[in-house]
Amino acid sequence: MHCSPESWSIHVLSQFEDRRVCREAQAQGKELLFGAKGLASCFCRRQFEGQLCVKSILGLLFDFNWTSVSRYQSTMMKYILVTGGVISGIGKGIIASSVGTILKSCGLHVTAIKIDPYINIDAGTFSPYEHGEVFVLDDGGEVDLDLGNYERFLDIRLTRDNNLTTGKIYQSVINKERRGDYLGKTVQVVPHITDAIQEWVVKQAKVPVDDDDVEPQVCVIELGGTVGDIESMPFIEAFRQFQFKVKRENFCNIHVSLIPQPSATGEQKTKPTQNSVRELRGLGLSPDLIMCRCSTALENSVKEKISMFCHVEPEQVICVHDVSSIYRVPLLLENQGVVGYLSRRLNMPIETRPRKMLTKWKEMSDRSDRLLEHCSIALVGKYTKFSDSYASVIKALEHSALAISHKLEVKYIDSAYLEPSTLQEEPVKYHEAWQKLCSADGILVPGGFGVRGTEGKIHAINWARNQKKPFLGVCLGMQLAVCEFARNVLGWTDANSTEFDPESKHPVVIDMPEHNPGQMGGTMRLGKRRTIFKTNNSVLRKLYGDAEYVDERHRHRFEVNPELKSHFEEKGFCFVGQDVEGERMEVIELDDHPYFVGVQYHPEFTSRPIKPSPPYLGLLLASAGKLQSYLQKGCRLSPRDTYSDRSGSSTPDSEISELKLPSISNE
Repeated sequence: MHCSPESWSIHVLSQFEDRRVCREAQAQGKELLFGAKGLASCFCRRQFEGQLCVKSILGLLFDFNWTSVSRYQSTMMKYILVTGGVISGIGKGIIASSVGTILKSCGLHVTAIKIDPYINIDAGTFSPYEHGEVFVLDDGGEVDLDLGNYERFLDIRLTRDNNLTTGKIYQSVINKERRGDYLGKTVQVVPHITDAIQEWVVKQAKVPVDDDDVEPQVCVIELGGTVGDIESMPFIEAFRQFQFKVKRENFCNIHVSLIPQPSATGEQKTKPTQNSVRELRGLGLSPDLIMCRCSTALENSVKEKISMFCHVEPEQVICVHDVSSIYRVPLLLENQGVVGYLSRRLNMPIETRPRKMLTKWKEMSDRSDRLLEHCSIALVGKYTKFSDSYASVIKALEHSALAISHKLEVKYIDSAYLEPSTLQEEPVKYHEAWQKLCSADGILVPGGFGVRGTEGKIHAINWARNQKKPFLGVCLGMQLAVCEFARNVLGWTDANSTEFDPESKHPVVIDMPEHNPGQMGGTMRLGKRRTIFKTNNSVLRKLYGDAEYVDERHRHRFEVNPELKSHFEEKGFCFVGQDVEGERMEVIELDDHPYFVGVQYHPEFTSRPIKPSPPYLGLLLASAGKLQSYLQKGCRLSPRDTYSDRSGSSTPDSEISELKLPSISNE
């Protein structure tokens, strides 16, 4: 019996999420797309004398639009999990950022998630000596410093939920249990914790992170720690399940491992990597790419040995050896065919045309290697024994130094060594610290907490002010500049912050009213806030492109006392930037000084390799003696200081004669 197509009613019975996909497609009037099992279970009905008419499966196969299926698969979210083995701190963050960078250069929208297995809810209460600096996002999230790498490399804006911790997951699951969401069931690691991890990743991967507000196509997920750590086991198990839920063509695993090279023999050893991969596979994840961190390029025999013992092809073994600049890592991965492999493995629609973005990265790397002029900055802080404590500050300085074609030299100075008490106890360290300070071209006092070392910072600020040395104070650095000026110019010898001396008769820095003093975590003035420039003659306003206001990220509890503002401005210490209400002092500048600037916010968090932060750029320009000429040219760099837009060029493009800094106030 013949049935007309118009009389058929098609029902789809399929596996996993195909029913949801079909319902959504039908609701939107779109073409139905489903997998092979769903296709085999399609049948049609016609109400005709109680008889059932079934169209042949062969006919369905001929009529089915397989191109649409391929297109559907290629447009699904792609997940790239980056794991690490052998040791922590191996460079997973830079590699994850670099993978995202080369994929973004292909025209894809890329987001990133960092998973930290510790039980803390966020990184806000960490000492910088624990995991390095605390990076602050637009929404006020206090997160791991690797999210700073993602933002700088990919030029994106992330949110607090892009940093997932064990504490957040357990808190979420316990809250659900208290609400009764589990209907009296026993709440366990499997399936409840692992399901919560997967749901979090799927939800957060869809959040737009680019200015165009387009949903990402690729999500790079970095799992902190090393494979085998007991605290990371729930995450490993979650992704073991996850790879089957999203299907193989939408999930791949990059494993970063160490290839040690003992100095005694000089031979590259593969055994740690073999053991690491074996453990990972034993937990249910099989790496698609093995990225080998080593001091020198991998020998072919070593690559073949890893291929043989780790169950991968030689092309899947990627060498990530030490390079002169981290900006070369994306180029290193690109040259070894990582884009091509991921394109085939994940069925991604990647453009093959020349990529301007990677051209600029190459040019930036080449310039970094051939710089001849030097500029030294004294970084006066209290966490100087661990450079990651000031990771974003160092990156912001590097971006600015690169923009003006100078090689940066950072002189780390423990501020406590600048204090007179050190002269009595450890005179050698005292004189060494002062020698570094006096020989630097510029001085930077970054943010911090606690009273230790604050007097040393005030001595450094005093020296910068009196000797006309370029100075930038960030957060606490600005507050201490206010204290120094009050003591030595206004004559208030006991002037201080109430954080350090609650009984001071001249509290020039006071506790802010916005936080809950009963808790430490998440209680500060955090995230992106607006600063309004109050004068047209501000140097910093000019550096920001003559913007009326800027939006920058904050992280602090204390503020300059607004009641004492007039005393400072009478002596040429100007508060040129304030908050929207005019109650909080955000930017200070000193008259009759080459560059004496303080900012209450943290401009380093929004600095980018090709878009340096204006306050840091001003410090480097002043330290190099170029600030006045830069301002006279309308805040434009000379032709030799700009990046090319032409592919294949590693020298400045004469047609791109200027690099205009964008206004950060644009929304």
